[in-house]
Amino acid sequence: MKRPGLPDLSRLDPAEKDALIVSLWETVLALEGEDSTPIRAPSGGIDPQADRTGELRRRIDAAPRSTRAVSARPSRGHGVSRWLDYRPLQILVLLIGLGFLVDFAIGWYQRRAAEARQAAAQQLSSRAFGGLFVELVRVGYEPDGTKYRATLRMQNTRPDAALYVMLSQPRVFIQTGLTWQEVPAQAPAGTSWGVVRLDGASDYSVLFEADLDDWSELIPGYMHVQVQSDMLISQSSTPSDDIVERANRFYFYLKPRTADDAEIMRRSRFPGTPPVFIPMPPH
Repeated sequence: MKRPGLPDLSRLDPAEKDALIVSLWETVLALEGEDSTPIRAPSGGIDPQADRTGELRRRIDAAPRSTRAVSARPSRGHGVSRWLDYRPLQILVLLIGLGFLVDFAIGWYQRRAAEARQAAAQQLSSRAFGGLFVELVRVGYEPDGTKYRATLRMQNTRPDAALYVMLSQPRVFIQTGLTWQEVPAQAPAGTSWGVVRLDGASDYSVLFEADLDDWSELIPGYMHVQVQSDMLISQSSTPSDDIVERANRFYFYLKPRTADDAEIMRRSRFPGTPPVFIPMPPH
């Protein structure tokens, strides 16, 4: 048996389309087990086809609206499912945003910490080189007849803010020809090198020997001597990385213990007794 084909809807007039819709409606009702008795035309000469179409529209309008509304809006389960479908993407976007935020916070903290360290280092450097004054105050002979004593003074120009200075034993050099030769040096008896809390001024000394025979004579009768005093400076008694290193070099001319004052006066025309040492500016 050959099945009927679908009509060409584009060639149907409005009345034929309405008849097709009514026929489909009655078929659906029959399949669902409802009364499929054809709708009869009422008396009065009304077009039966038009009345059947109107009856169909009335039945559609009388159908429960909850049934018609189901397809009009998505159910809650469908909405949750769509939200769950997008959840991995949302989590990825959130993680990326948090990553940028953490990176920004770390960068900001590192910049602030670096700026604070730089400001502290600049302040300490200013205190160590501009607020700490070191000078050679005197050089003399020791009673043992073999050694010399050089005394240095360091002064904190801001006594309201203490400095902590770690001293190391000074080194002494004597010029021989065009080079400097180091000579034995030691701390005076009862003196030890270490950290000094400096509120005002403090003196420290070094003993050295100068028994060289080939020292350079830049001034008649005098040796050319260099004293180097290295120190570590901090504003804290327990420093970590807030330390500045400072090297102090002092130059002077030293009259040997065995020098002949009359010969020096004759050669240099000193107005009086030649001094034990003649200080020089740093160079």
